[in-house]
Amino acid sequence: MTDTTHTIPLAPEYARALTFETYPAAPQIGGVWVHALKKNRSENGAFMEYLRLDDHGVQHLPGTLTPRQISVSWAAPARINAFHIHVKQVQNEIWCVLQGQLTIWLVDCRDGSPTVGVKRKLVLSGEQPMLVHIPSGVAHGYQAGDQGATLLYTMDAQFDLGDPNEGRLPWNHFGDDLWAEDRG
Repeated sequence: MTDTTHTIPLAPEYARALTFETYPAAPQIGGVWVHALKKNRSENGAFMEYLRLDDHGVQHLPGTLTPRQISVSWAAPARINAFHIHVKQVQNEIWCVLQGQLTIWLVDCRDGSPTVGVKRKLVLSGEQPMLVHIPSGVAHGYQAGDQGATLLYTMDAQFDLGDPNEGRLPWNHFGDDLWAEDRG
């Protein structure tokens, strides 16, 4: 039987194994937004604005956040740091990868949210910096690329060592396959 769904004929053993990718829109999670930053390069290096602040918090972004703490995290190559979630009090975060690459998973765990249960994968890189806003109640975690990564993040609540607002879910709570390498 001849396959008429494509113009170029293939030998049967290849035609049987052939599949086609689909490219659906990224699933959206309420309150999560992504914002591209501009990295200005020259022969002397590069410059980038991270955040502009005024009396009302961060300026010129899709949402609001008043910074109370800014932190830096260094991830070893291939490190998985997942999943944590802020539920004791409101703690929204803005993440930005400065060096290396992180594969980030977000899962909406908020009861009553119209996007509860939605999973979203993002890949952030120091080569093309982006901001991602992670609201309270959205589980988040990452896996560093093979060169590791440096993550700069801003929170609207301060970390309290005596009563951490950092609930943990197992790294594979949403499935081992989230962290599987895409070999497609």
